[in-house]
Amino acid sequence: MLTIRRLGALALVIGFAQVVFGAIVRITGSGLGCGDHWPDCYGSFTPAHSGSTLLVEISHRYGAAALSFAIALLAVVALLKRNDPGVSGRGGVLRPSLLAVLLVVVAALFGAVTVKLALNPIVVVTHLAIAMALLGVLVVVVVRAGGFGAGTVPARYDRTLRSGRAAAGLTFLALVFGALTANTQGAAVACQGFPWCRSITESGAPLYIQVTHRIIAFLLLGHLIGITIGVRKRRESPAIARVVWTALGLVIAQVLVAAAMVEMALPPVLRSLHQAVGTALWICVVTLAALAAGKRGDTSDIERIVYESPSRGEFATPEGVST
Repeated sequence: MLTIRRLGALALVIGFAQVVFGAIVRITGSGLGCGDHWPDCYGSFTPAHSGSTLLVEISHRYGAAALSFAIALLAVVALLKRNDPGVSGRGGVLRPSLLAVLLVVVAALFGAVTVKLALNPIVVVTHLAIAMALLGVLVVVVVRAGGFGAGTVPARYDRTLRSGRAAAGLTFLALVFGALTANTQGAAVACQGFPWCRSITESGAPLYIQVTHRIIAFLLLGHLIGITIGVRKRRESPAIARVVWTALGLVIAQVLVAAAMVEMALPPVLRSLHQAVGTALWICVVTLAALAAGKRGDTSDIERIVYESPSRGEFATPEGVST
């Protein structure tokens, strides 16, 4: 499990960096730095010239190759250890590890389609959505392997699990609409001012996309405040509390970065930071949901019966088992 946890964490770090760097590719206009060539770059896998857009784009492709290798290694190790406790079966690390392989292949293919279709906005947004799904699966691998304090979570927290899943859904929607805002012509500047529009420069779909993105972001902020209050009242595991407070801090930071970005006319540095904080928030809320699901890979048969018997009115708590 230690090896799998480390490989999962490595893939997650590379994946995070890859998503953030992908935003830099978009912001710097480097998406077609290699023309319509894929996977090579003007017939070569090394820089054909020293142009800045080419160097940015080919570096992004090198990152994709590194991520693919890390995930493939993770899946191979999980397969080799499939007979170890907590690896195979429901709640194990093998299935999400294999799913990560599928997602990284699909992400690579969409990367090719993105280039061939000259950065079609819908394809770009779909590419981002697949990348976020991949990060979420890697989080599940790490948590099931005992990472992020999973080994210290004594129980399944059903209320927090439901809230965490809702937070993950809202975050995913916010990220998708954020990508639509960034890639739809006129949407990024449609609403001038924050938090409300002091002036409107675009109407129709561009305005609706940005306003929807803002509404979802504020709904997520309120939802995470509610989760934080609930977790504190229920005195849940310190690992759960830490990730909840981190998520709340990140969503507040995200709102502040968004405000500064709009008021300062979308400077590239803040646009990149906005993507980075949003991606970190996604990782955090998925971690919350995975931790709230309780220990899965190394639980005993008795604990598993307790965790999976809500119909009998049984549930585990940090203090023990209640009926």
